[in-house]
Amino acid sequence: MIPVKGYAGEKVAVLGLGRSGLATARALVAGGATPLLWDDSPEARAKAEAEGFTLTDLGRAGALEGVACLITSPGIPHLYPAPNKIIARALEAGVPVDNDIGLFFRSFSTSDWDNFETMPRVVCVTGSNGKSTTTALIHHILEVAGRPTQMAGNIGKGVLSIDPARDGEVVVLELSSYQTELARALTPDVAVFTNLSPDHLDRHNGMGGYYAAKRRLFSEGGPDRAVVGVDELEGRFMANQLGMGPQDDRVIRISSGQKLDQFGWSVFARKGFLAEWRKGRQVASIDLREVAGLPGAHNHQNACAAYAACRALGIAPKLIEGAFQSFAGLPHRSQLVLERNGVRFINDSKATNVDSAAKALQAFPAVRWIAGGMGKDGGIAALQPHLGAVVKAYLIGHSARDFALQLGQTPHEICETMERAVARAAEEAQAGEVVLLAPAAASFDQYPNFEKRGEDFVARVRAL
Repeated sequence: MIPVKGYAGEKVAVLGLGRSGLATARALVAGGATPLLWDDSPEARAKAEAEGFTLTDLGRAGALEGVACLITSPGIPHLYPAPNKIIARALEAGVPVDNDIGLFFRSFSTSDWDNFETMPRVVCVTGSNGKSTTTALIHHILEVAGRPTQMAGNIGKGVLSIDPARDGEVVVLELSSYQTELARALTPDVAVFTNLSPDHLDRHNGMGGYYAAKRRLFSEGGPDRAVVGVDELEGRFMANQLGMGPQDDRVIRISSGQKLDQFGWSVFARKGFLAEWRKGRQVASIDLREVAGLPGAHNHQNACAAYAACRALGIAPKLIEGAFQSFAGLPHRSQLVLERNGVRFINDSKATNVDSAAKALQAFPAVRWIAGGMGKDGGIAALQPHLGAVVKAYLIGHSARDFALQLGQTPHEICETMERAVARAAEEAQAGEVVLLAPAAASFDQYPNFEKRGEDFVARVRAL
């Protein structure tokens, strides 16, 4: 646990008692603060009470009087489309609003560091797609290289639940736009921006707000090294803003598809090969084509991001290459479930939007595609240019019929349930094809989250 600094003897309100909220409450107590806890969910409140915490209804009049700070969970809106009523009262009263990420950065360093030979470092990963894979891959490389490391944030533990840093340790954090937008302290040593595509637009009032939330990690965080994906305009703009010129190697540009040989430091993948260039010459190359845990161009971009971050930490290319080979990938993200009669079954339940589904579809030459769920604005119309590899689509969930109308000439079948979709796809699949779950939709019509949806797919496949 990371005891929270700066609030000893003071009252700190905590709104939202999920994983991060309860971890925050424990860390506040460890730091000498008095947490005032609330959640609208009776189940969440009961869980907090079972741990011995006293609840305080933060919605009642005067509940925020004398409170030094309000800590809110990521899922609770604080600005758009409208702030939660308790957060709105804090804003009106001038009570500082923060989150566990802000508390982490103000509390992570300790006096023990004075005796360390190598200062601990923090790597933060943000972006629209690939954050989790990139974070897990960096963590895996560090483990293979023998570096002490912990992984937290949007993946693994809550940030305040990790152990105090050891000598030379690297903490790797996955951060969402909800987290970077609000944190009052952001001081990563290495910050990674993977890519940007439309998502959470209601929460950020459009693409401009969404991009601004991600950008805070770099503009306000001031990392020593910035790893920036430049395959979209926003990434190119960010790299330009952060650097003092094309040869400024504090910015490491990454790409999947572009050759970037004119910059001070760049890492890019083309035709399955990763290349590192520094000051006009190539210094390393890795063949990614046979790396089973990183299939497709989108995962090659993740590999570039992780490679660049680890090179910024001083890890040798050969060590990174070996770690790539032993990386098993993450559940629900291009996860190979099994191969049966020459047919591979791939679980990419995390592909909840059009952009991530497009990347998954482009990773394989012949696809039996399981898609559907709670569709997002625009449905799957934007996927039309990426359906060339789709042999047939098997549509499930609330948006199955809407998706069917947007598929044009692509063969499809409305299956409604995962059970039927897996059975039909397996029945019709031929050797060399891939049965791919890449829903391009949220899961909430049939499942509580994308993990449960992926687990159902895995269970149905293994039961064949």
